[in-house]
Amino acid sequence: MDPVVTPEEAERHKAKMQKRKALMDRRIAERQNEKGLLMVHTGPGKGKSTAAIGLMVRAAGHGFRVGFIQFIKGAWATGEQVALERFEDLIEHHAMGEGFTWETQDKERDIRAARRAWDKACQMMADPRYRLVVLDEMNIALRYNYLPVEEVVATLVSRRPDLHVLVTGRNANPMLMEAADLVTEFQAVKHPFSAGIRSQAGIEF
Repeated sequence: MDPVVTPEEAERHKAKMQKRKALMDRRIAERQNEKGLLMVHTGPGKGKSTAAIGLMVRAAGHGFRVGFIQFIKGAWATGEQVALERFEDLIEHHAMGEGFTWETQDKERDIRAARRAWDKACQMMADPRYRLVVLDEMNIALRYNYLPVEEVVATLVSRRPDLHVLVTGRNANPMLMEAADLVTEFQAVKHPFSAGIRSQAGIEF
């Protein structure tokens, strides 16, 4: 049964929401600046790349051209590869990784792949057609020193003013987080893998 709201409760709720609306309207009115954002998705929890894909779809919905570069994934087919083909006029997708580092077991090969992906990212960031560039799992490449973090952060900070960039992957470098405008940490509360459930199509890949 739905809760019963008395007239007094309704009036108190209305007064409370009116105060909250006035506060929020004032805060929104005070924030008039716009700029390209440097964003980071990090942390041990699942969903960093998934949230990035949602952001890309939102940007495409506004007609933005999006560049999507995957630094680690690339050795197997994923659902996002197929789905993003439907947005090929707005979302350009490059899966440039060699797979997980424990699968390749070849650091020089991984470094070459990361450099190719970073070179492609720099090309996209320099192209004024792109409004959003997503560097998926680049945090992993930085963590393993496949790319020099000083070079990467300096390039990201000096990007053109209207460009949004999102970097994903666990263990984000502190220098990158300090430079970012938005950092979101994904926490691991429960994961089915710990309960013996394998990665499943449409959920993990």
